[in-house]
Amino acid sequence: MTDLRQTITPPRTSLPIVIFGAGSIVSDAHLPAYAQAGFTVAGIYDPDHAKASALAQKHGTTAFASLSDATALGTKALYDLAVPPAAIPGLLRALPKGCVALIQKPMGSDLAEADEIIRILRARNIRAAVNFQLRFAPMCLALKDAIARGDLGDVIDFDALLAVNTPWHLWAFLADLPRVEILLHSIHYLDLIRDLLGNPAGIAARTMGHPSSSISNSRTSMILDYGPQVRANLSINHNHSFGRKFQACEFRISGTKGAAYLKVGVNLDYPLGEPDELWLNTGGDWRQIPLVGNWFIAAFVGRITQVMRFATGEDAVLQGSAEDAWHTMALVEAAYESAAAPLHPIRTHPNA
Repeated sequence: MTDLRQTITPPRTSLPIVIFGAGSIVSDAHLPAYAQAGFTVAGIYDPDHAKASALAQKHGTTAFASLSDATALGTKALYDLAVPPAAIPGLLRALPKGCVALIQKPMGSDLAEADEIIRILRARNIRAAVNFQLRFAPMCLALKDAIARGDLGDVIDFDALLAVNTPWHLWAFLADLPRVEILLHSIHYLDLIRDLLGNPAGIAARTMGHPSSSISNSRTSMILDYGPQVRANLSINHNHSFGRKFQACEFRISGTKGAAYLKVGVNLDYPLGEPDELWLNTGGDWRQIPLVGNWFIAAFVGRITQVMRFATGEDAVLQGSAEDAWHTMALVEAAYESAAAPLHPIRTHPNA
């Protein structure tokens, strides 16, 4: 099982990367991942030029003074939009027609904004992927390879269990958002399930806050409808604050021939995290698969590498494209619509 695919093959050539945004995700994940991949960052643009300059100086690149400077390379650059959802449409309109881009998740704050982004991309012939990078984590690539080889048989169960204590205070901007947990966190899990099982026919969901937190929603339950044979269930609790001992962040995938267990380490003791784990049972004992890296930052390496392979013509298909990501956004929208509607009522006793 050590021959399972865990990485994306680097391209023979590459384009310089222009980054929009100078926030923590760029500093902590994008720039280290691009350096690890051996790609050149042409520069960083952010409306806060001082912030962009400090980050650029730290990583030995340039801080662009204007949007026109940042887009001067035209289609000879790959554009990385690591910005809040509200900034995405305006930036896409400023990018060169026919370029290749990577858009930070989520693809808008709701499905209407995702629709707008798709319209802009089509009108400007911009070929874009969305940074749902969990599907490119080594453990997830290996799992997908094992499923494709038939090692698990037909997948019939997918369980996601999250019982952690997420330090929401690290992201002050979340306090005023009406949508948090599904849109900004569990969206990764929904995208991964779609990558493995395709699009579900429906969803039942509940999402809510917690008495100890000002975040609008931090606990979620979801059931995805994949017909009579496949059960897909997510139980998400970011407020399990009773010590590490019984906390969990894990997926259990069962098939007709075997099963897999994934530990998602970054969410345990965040931001320090723990190593990811992948275990497979294809008949007999469980075996742990040695991994070449963790979700952070190996998945960011895989995501940008596949986009780069597409941009340089080495891959004909852009995996996780914006057109594909629209379906993840549609699933998220359906989850919030389900959460706002009543569940099936229970009959009362006629003599009650």
